[in-house]
Amino acid sequence: MPIYLAPLEDMRFVLHELHEDKAIADLPDAAEFTPELVDSVLEEAAKFTEGVLFPLNQTGDLEGCVFENGVVRTPAGFKAAYDAFCRGGWTSMSAAQEFGGQNMPVSVSMCVEEMMCSANVAFGLYPGLTHGAYLALSQHGTAAQKRLFLPKMAAGEWSGTMCLTEAHCGTDLGLLRTKAVPNGDGSYALTGAKIFISAGEHDLTENIVHLVLARLPDAPPGVKGISLFVVPKFLVAEDGSLGARNGVTCTAIEHKMGIKASATCSLAFEGAQGWLVGAAHQGLRAMFTMMNIERLSVGIQGLGVAEVAYQNAVNYARERLQGRALNGAKYPDKPADPILVHPDVRRMLLTMRAYIEGCRALSGWVAREIDILHRSEDEDAKQSADDFTALLTPVVKAMFTDLGFEIASMAMQCYGGHGYIRDHGMEQYVRDARIFMLYEGTNGVQALDLVGRKLPQEGGRLLTRFLDPVLDFIAANEDEEMAPFVTPLRGALENLQIATGYVMETGMSDHDEIGAASADYLRLFGLTALGFMWARMAKLSLPRAEERFYKAKLTTAKFFMQRLLPQSGALLAGIQSGAAVMMEMEDAAF
Repeated sequence: MPIYLAPLEDMRFVLHELHEDKAIADLPDAAEFTPELVDSVLEEAAKFTEGVLFPLNQTGDLEGCVFENGVVRTPAGFKAAYDAFCRGGWTSMSAAQEFGGQNMPVSVSMCVEEMMCSANVAFGLYPGLTHGAYLALSQHGTAAQKRLFLPKMAAGEWSGTMCLTEAHCGTDLGLLRTKAVPNGDGSYALTGAKIFISAGEHDLTENIVHLVLARLPDAPPGVKGISLFVVPKFLVAEDGSLGARNGVTCTAIEHKMGIKASATCSLAFEGAQGWLVGAAHQGLRAMFTMMNIERLSVGIQGLGVAEVAYQNAVNYARERLQGRALNGAKYPDKPADPILVHPDVRRMLLTMRAYIEGCRALSGWVAREIDILHRSEDEDAKQSADDFTALLTPVVKAMFTDLGFEIASMAMQCYGGHGYIRDHGMEQYVRDARIFMLYEGTNGVQALDLVGRKLPQEGGRLLTRFLDPVLDFIAANEDEEMAPFVTPLRGALENLQIATGYVMETGMSDHDEIGAASADYLRLFGLTALGFMWARMAKLSLPRAEERFYKAKLTTAKFFMQRLLPQSGALLAGIQSGAAVMMEMEDAAF
């Protein structure tokens, strides 16, 4: 049976030491979020995710969702768990107080989100999508829309979705065909079909608030003609009471490789009544409010599954007796040594640990900047935070999910054949993790966004938000004690700077160069960011190197610098090889 214990010690380290959450408590409307309160929230979240959500993960995967006559039933136990989730106030963590929320910093809620993803990622998609829809409505909806929908969504009584994809178009939303025709009373009649709608139909809430992209009759072609509409499953009266069923129905659920307890639906809109959110033909901008936070959340999904996979791999490596250590028996009183003694097993475990703790540290940095963006009254600080989060969003989404799948697969490798069978739960983590690289924009799209849009944006200003603190750190830590960490970081940063110059120069005359370099560039960027996090964690750990936690941090930091960060050189070489070798192959030759 799989195990899971929330990594509270490392989360506290990231929040209280690495990123100093006192700075968040100093922001407007955040004074109450002291380290003591934050710790209590994390401890309660650990109890709920470990005790309520985790036991439903395997059973939910085995049972899956059931679709009958337009009705979707979630697996046994999900409804009771969701009701307990709402009673505990977890749905309202980050919602505004005016709508019944707790106004919790993203720095804290992201840790809770990671626990949910480790314990039961399929369950977490239901409240996760609702939060994204809540954010889009809170930033772009009318006062009446906010008053009508947001309190119920914050309380978890109603859930939310984002309805973008159609069968003929995924990433290229300019091709979508769903139509919205004015009814003459301020509402619109929506007609069309959407696919791959997470939480599009289920039995957890009494209403579902769909945010739907569609075209008005006078819409210009392409993405400039897309508008956003709020379309509830049940129509809502002005007093918030539910009325007749709206013209939106579930026509099927997908039979998927993983996340089987999450209902992924096909929806038909047949004259469904909806209301415009934001300005006409500006729907993509409004939807990206939701998509950007969802992309960060998907990155946390990768981190969460990686964490639980790693924990189980470590547990198995300690218990599984197989062979003897290469330099002689380490446990001569046993019939064989645990596989933990073997260098290759330790390589896999340390690789997992180094990536996981590095990603947790990086997500903490991004979360802190989001809190500054949302709460600060300093316009310069807000602009800097906005630049930084825009730059790092594709990196978090793509790299965390790439690593999440790699780590789940590596954890299975630690089990050998036992990982491939259902009993130990490892094969589910591999299946679940694979979707993270695909939805909310495939990782190839994220890489193109980073290289093609974010790097040249504002004359390269966004990139300086990352480079400047790294350069400042290196300059301030040119001493012998930090050399094992700063020297490799400096080398990776130089590789990143060379790669940036190459892509910007060659991409000006040949855009294929941008596409050819993008995936390797994103990985190079991500590795450098993790290197910065590990150098900072090493600096904090050195004065306390005799303590178990900090000693392990230093060992893992050394492993990352010596065994993983050197990939940056190979990535640079690949980037500099250019696009020609990819593009010269004739189409028919593939």
